[in-house]
Amino acid sequence: MPVLLLEAAGPESEALARTAAASGHPVHAVTDAATLATYPRDLRRLLTGCLVTDFAQPRQACKDITGYGHRIGVKALLTVNEYLTDLAARASAALRLPGNDPERAAAARSKALMAAAFQAGHVAAPSTTITDNLRQVRATAAEVGFPCVVKPADGAGSAGVTVVTSEEELEAAWHAARTAKPMYGMPRDERVLIQEYVKGREFSVESLTQHGTTTHLCITRKHTTRGVHRVELGHALPAHLPPAAERALLDQADRAIAAVGVRNGATHTELVLRPDGRATVLEIGARLGAGHIGVLIQHALGLDPWRALWDIALGHPPTLTPARSGYATVRFLTTPHEGRLVAVTGLPEVTSTIPAVVVRAPVGAGVGPATSNRGRLGHVIVTGHHPHTVDDQADQILRQITVTVDQGNRT
Repeated sequence: MPVLLLEAAGPESEALARTAAASGHPVHAVTDAATLATYPRDLRRLLTGCLVTDFAQPRQACKDITGYGHRIGVKALLTVNEYLTDLAARASAALRLPGNDPERAAAARSKALMAAAFQAGHVAAPSTTITDNLRQVRATAAEVGFPCVVKPADGAGSAGVTVVTSEEELEAAWHAARTAKPMYGMPRDERVLIQEYVKGREFSVESLTQHGTTTHLCITRKHTTRGVHRVELGHALPAHLPPAAERALLDQADRAIAAVGVRNGATHTELVLRPDGRATVLEIGARLGAGHIGVLIQHALGLDPWRALWDIALGHPPTLTPARSGYATVRFLTTPHEGRLVAVTGLPEVTSTIPAVVVRAPVGAGVGPATSNRGRLGHVIVTGHHPHTVDDQADQILRQITVTVDQGNRT
């Protein structure tokens, strides 16, 4: 049965493509011309066909996808690309395939629409003001107080997000939010969001929904940078929390999933657990969590999220019962220095408990401090049975790795 993948580039998308091909499904990809040129040879060989369209023209792209889907007799359509979840919902509806509510799907993409959907759905979320006026940003920040958060209305991957601690930082944060570039040359929403800063521990809830019924796979603990830019430095799952804390997080995740019209597919809900035990939803994505969360789920729980996603897209009942009770964490490599990457040394060997050691940035590349998730240089995954043991091992591995940057040759 032919299946259609909106964008095959990227670790999560490639995992979906490999899983479908291994199950005997002809895999067709949809992308744009510039991204297709970056597809590695192995990925091209995996694909049965490819539709090139212009994602910056969503109406035409939907027509192109619908026509192509009819021609190949497509039986399932998926994406794990943040920027394409709205398009996937509308194309699935046009092809009469399982998907999300096309009338509400944009709320899982646009942070501005998300804020309104959360309010209507009684989701606990930060107080939010949306504006295209710097004067309003200053007025709102004075009302909300510092620290506060300034972010793009339609960003992703922490790009353009700033934690502002004083009035003097507001203008730079405003410009950072307004200059964050969407993928595929998509038109940018010029507005920004000003939100209250919610104190507490950060988590995400990884969930799968079919026919409107949601199964929460796990809660993920997040490691993030401090300071102006909050970049994710690691994930660990499953988080072991007291029952009351777990209930608070899952209850708000349920509300968020319903608010943005998710009916079939994955969700990645980012939350803060406040010191008083209340949970606040920061954002939700109508996709599987990025940053190798799917791989962590495979190692820790023995679940195959990629196969489960295709089962849901095909209308089949997915296997969602964990086959093991392990623990896994990913830690990302970064550098505080700007310059030319000289070397990454001290990397561990790949073993049964360290299944992935990856340096993504090539030697000679211009690198610098990570201001978004795209600025990470590589990652290490560590697995095991005991959370403290795994986390300690991951911390030790990071201490042994040295990222050398030539600061005299900045690019």
